[in-house]
Amino acid sequence: MKKFMSLLGLLLIGTLLLSGCSSKDVYSRPEIISSPDQAKELLIAGNQRFMSGNILAKDLSSNRRSELSKGQHPFAVIVSCSDSRVPPEEIFDQALGDLFVVRVAGNVITPVELGSVEYAVEHLKVPLVLVLGHEKCGAITAAVEGGKALGSISAITEKIMPALKEIKNTEGDKETVIEKTAELNVLNSLQSISQSPVIKHALGESHKLYGGKYRLETGEIQWPDTSKIF
Repeated sequence: MKKFMSLLGLLLIGTLLLSGCSSKDVYSRPEIISSPDQAKELLIAGNQRFMSGNILAKDLSSNRRSELSKGQHPFAVIVSCSDSRVPPEEIFDQALGDLFVVRVAGNVITPVELGSVEYAVEHLKVPLVLVLGHEKCGAITAAVEGGKALGSISAITEKIMPALKEIKNTEGDKETVIEKTAELNVLNSLQSISQSPVIKHALGESHKLYGGKYRLETGEIQWPDTSKIF
């Protein structure tokens, strides 16, 4: 009898655990988002869920994939570093079809990255563009440490050098130079995007540019004020 009661207790606990999992809120959003302010609110809310660990369940079903095969309506373009610790869909707690992600080491902008951003803004009508840097970036560190860059890595570090040269004139210790360079590099990438005729035409109430910096340990996205720049 005692064994039966113990087994019954385990079954009840298992049932409660399963019911708790099944009751987890499922992520959802309006299919079309045309307001950059609404898009930013979704990113901020998603990042807060990520930091707290209360991420939402995502619809990864065949039905959802079938819907997306007919067309996509992402609400934000994220230009982020390729660093494995900074996956945009995870740190913003977003699902399939939500983000148009351009990943490149050092979150630099070349004609290739810019073309991807232009496509998203012009053809997909994505209202928000975010350039996302992060702490302890390897590409930034490589530029700061100098030395000969092998292969095509120099193509990345050369894009970072303008920010590094400016920061080196005002900052001293290595760690501070790395972090300040990362922050200015985000602004320089935003500046490059803003000079595109396609982006210039779109900017205004319907499209906005933002910069951000991801903190590795806390998971927080910091949003510097770029309203006076773009």
